[in-house]
Amino acid sequence: MDPSTTLSAAVTLAVLGAAVTHAVWNAIAHGIKDQTLAFALIGVGGIAVGIPLVIGAALPRADCWPYLLASVVIHVFYNLLLMQCYRLGEFGQVYPLARGTSPLVVTILAAIFIHEHLALLQVGGIGVVSAGLAVLVLAGRRPGRAAFLAAVGTGLTIAAYTTVDGVGVRLSGSPVGYIGWLMVLESLGVPMFAMARRRDVLLKQPPRILLAGLGAGALSVLAYGLVLWAQTRGALAPIAALRETSVIFGAIIATLVFREPFGRTRIAATVLVAAGIGLLNVT
Repeated sequence: MDPSTTLSAAVTLAVLGAAVTHAVWNAIAHGIKDQTLAFALIGVGGIAVGIPLVIGAALPRADCWPYLLASVVIHVFYNLLLMQCYRLGEFGQVYPLARGTSPLVVTILAAIFIHEHLALLQVGGIGVVSAGLAVLVLAGRRPGRAAFLAAVGTGLTIAAYTTVDGVGVRLSGSPVGYIGWLMVLESLGVPMFAMARRRDVLLKQPPRILLAGLGAGALSVLAYGLVLWAQTRGALAPIAALRETSVIFGAIIATLVFREPFGRTRIAATVLVAAGIGLLNVT
């Protein structure tokens, strides 16, 4: 399969929908102060949604399983690093930094490992989107050293699993089955740890927290499912850049929900990201 470097309208809308959904579930995760609890509930929600997908969809082909299992391992590290991000930094700082690291890295990895070569305008669009995301990091106070390192590490894991899954889902013959198995397998770790070490805390949570965490898990499956579907129909690097527009929605949520300032810097970042999206979709 040789996906076009120019994204179709359907792919663009799907990835933008994933970006909004991703920002929402990350905001919910950040809003639950106990991060182990938050990601345990998100894991349970992911498993609950993933099981029907596993049962109802065709089994992914054998060729994709090395990629799927590699992605499971990378996602475990991603979740651990993301938990650290939200423990150490403000949502409006660490979220754009984590998400903004990956598009350029995915561009390089896709060129090296799957020989995706983009048109000059698409490369420019990725650069402009990444510049806009970088500007967001400069808004407000700078993250501390530990938060900065955790966020950059998170971004590198995002780039790694995006590339691995981009290959795996194309080999699977069953994108729905692929996302189902991925979500079930990668979501097991934190809930198992929490049940073994924090069972009393889990059982004492009010229904509001439980429902919020489980809902975030369901949204995480929807967000990544849309991205995986898009990766079967478009090149990885433009999709990765477009997906990271979630930071714009994250900045809006940070302002409206967490009372973090928006300001001129974030307005400038929004304009840059919008310009980058335009370049990504030039035919």
